[in-house]
Amino acid sequence: MAFSTQDSDEVLSEINVTPLVDVMLVLLVVFIVTAPLLTNAIPINLPKTEAVAPPEQKDPLVVSIDGDGKFFLNKDEIQTDLLQSNLEAAKAKDSELRVQLQADETVNYGQVAKAMASIERAGITKLAVITAR
Repeated sequence: MAFSTQDSDEVLSEINVTPLVDVMLVLLVVFIVTAPLLTNAIPINLPKTEAVAPPEQKDPLVVSIDGDGKFFLNKDEIQTDLLQSNLEAAKAKDSELRVQLQADETVNYGQVAKAMASIERAGITKLAVITAR
C-alpha cells in the first residue's frame, strides 16, 4: 500500500502482514481440529493367534538371451530347440512354475519371440519380462 505525505513527494511502501498471519492461524486451527477426525479407526480388540510362517516362495526359472543370441536357462547355456522341452520338464515338476524372460537390448526381436513362443507352448502361464529402468 502506498502513502504519500503532503509535505513531500516521497512514497512510503509497507506490506501489511496482519491479515496474512490471521489467515494462516485460522488454517492451522482448522487442520489441528480436523486431522483427528480423518482417521476411520473403530476400536476393536483383535484376537491373538500363533504366528504362521508365510508360504515359501520358489525362485522363478530365468530364461536369458545374451547379446550374441545365446539362450540360457537359469545360468546354463541351452540350445534354442531344446528350450521348450526343458521348460516342459520343469513344468511337469512344478505346476505353478513362474518364468522370467530377460534379453539383451541388442538382441533381435525374433529371438525374443522364439523364446516367448517356446514358453507358451510349454504351457507356462506365469511369465514376467525383465527390463531395466
